[in-house]
Amino acid sequence: MGRERQTEIYVRGISAQAPRVPVDFAALEARAREAMSPEAFAYVAGGAGMERTMVANRQGFEKWAIVPRMLRDVSVRDTSVEIFGTRYPSPYMLAPIGVLEMAHPEADLAVARAARRESVPMIFSNQASVPMEECARELGETPRFFQLYWSVSNELVKSLVARAEKAGCEAIVVTLDTTLLGWRTRDLDLAYLPFLRGKGIAQYTSDPVFRRLLKEDELDQEVGPERKVNLATIRVLMELAGNYPDGFFKSLTSGEALAAVRKFTGIYSRPSLTWEDLSFLRECTDLPIVLKGITAVEDARLAKEHGMDGIVVSNHGGRQVDGALSSIEALPAIAEAVGEDLTIFFDSGIRTGADVFKALALGADAVLLGRPYVYGLAAGGEEGVVEVLRNFKADFDLTMGLAGCRSVAEVKASRLHAR
Repeated sequence: MGRERQTEIYVRGISAQAPRVPVDFAALEARAREAMSPEAFAYVAGGAGMERTMVANRQGFEKWAIVPRMLRDVSVRDTSVEIFGTRYPSPYMLAPIGVLEMAHPEADLAVARAARRESVPMIFSNQASVPMEECARELGETPRFFQLYWSVSNELVKSLVARAEKAGCEAIVVTLDTTLLGWRTRDLDLAYLPFLRGKGIAQYTSDPVFRRLLKEDELDQEVGPERKVNLATIRVLMELAGNYPDGFFKSLTSGEALAAVRKFTGIYSRPSLTWEDLSFLRECTDLPIVLKGITAVEDARLAKEHGMDGIVVSNHGGRQVDGALSSIEALPAIAEAVGEDLTIFFDSGIRTGADVFKALALGADAVLLGRPYVYGLAAGGEEGVVEVLRNFKADFDLTMGLAGCRSVAEVKASRLHAR
């Protein structure tokens, strides 16, 4: 896999053809920044507060060095992993990232097509720009999970989970670290939150329970301090109507688009959520349940005690708590505590195949790729995502082989040195 990808790139170079999107992460991010609006790039690239957690996520990987072994016959390498009884060809999954329309007009659909082409499982975002059913059609037989933000309405939660089951999702991933929105300074300085413009709420506006709740509500005309209607306000209202599924003119004249945003802001998250609430979700589905946002060993143990099937060791890419523990620092102790009982996924800070090697060696069963594929989407649409996935798979394959490992099963902590 890795050698073939290298050869493909170098052979194209003979004809003066550079890679469609940059291989180097910093260059990829720069290319994406050029393609995105300032608001879109800030939303994707930014973190909480002074972004110290984002920095820690990267620095945490530097605390571990790979120790290559020689003369191991790595001519044949197996990068596959088994998750919940299904074998996937690589340890990668596409993390749930919302509002992908900010990166590219084809949004989640382009990502789904790329995932199908590269056989990489996709986790549908609760804040997607496209309903899960449409993405499922694009994925074909490619595995998919559904990420759930637990709503104030349990009826809506149940509806979303039922839709995920019908869409062929193989697990429910509950994001726990975003019951409140982090203090994201880049977004605040731009005074921009995409959901208030009707972006990233397609799972809601396509949901029958949400639509029914919307119609049952009496529209509250007071939305905070009285505002003067100016040209900027009119533009936002027009943008809102354009993002609503009932069509521009109807949405603009009926006020339903604005009502949907109001309803969404009041219903999307539930800060009062507790461990006891998980029993409700278990009653809703027989699918494996994965808790996302775990960095404390105590929480990992509680996940096991409450009958969960897996966890994602994650700090939301540094977007929620400034100064939090990096995900890679949290991983070893969690893996030691529950690795025999729970499937462990990992995200936050992965930029190279070497990062993936370290995460797997420290106890992860699979990794979730986030910002890199969004940057590929921004830089090149579907083809950009395909290129990023091919590069990451090749990088890991070569790193594994050069470290003397023939399979993921050989990627152990003994192959690392603590600096």
